[in-house]
Amino acid sequence: MPGPTPKHASTRARRNRSSTAATLTADPTIVAPDLPDDREWHPQTLAWWVDVWASPMAPEYDASDLHGLLILAVLVDGFWRKPHWTAAAEIRLQRQCFGLTPIDRRRLQWEIERVDEAQDRGRRRRQQAATPAQTGADPRDVLRAV
Repeated sequence: MPGPTPKHASTRARRNRSSTAATLTADPTIVAPDLPDDREWHPQTLAWWVDVWASPMAPEYDASDLHGLLILAVLVDGFWRKPHWTAAAEIRLQRQCFGLTPIDRRRLQWEIERVDEAQDRGRRRRQQAATPAQTGADPRDVLRAV
């Protein structure tokens, strides 16, 4: 007695793709928006702000993300003025939304393109895969009499 008719392959296949998966590349044309001039910003906060907007994650930010980043900048500024663990905890929670740490990028399935590293890895792999005939070495040179 035959069983039920098999499902079509398109409905049977798993779809574990994430809509946020992306390979990020820094865009040098992006300029950091100005922080509000309603306060004197701590130098560490200013450096953090520039780093965020120079990062490969910056092209992923939408205009609506600017509000959250400004709130985070206020938290970072408060931490640098009066460091406390509660401020650090809140910063840790807020920065997750923007992929600012390696684990956050992993969760968002964002990968930073590393061109130089990939080229070096490929070059080493090709050198290791070279046969002794290609390198000009005699493979019998490794043999020793015991």
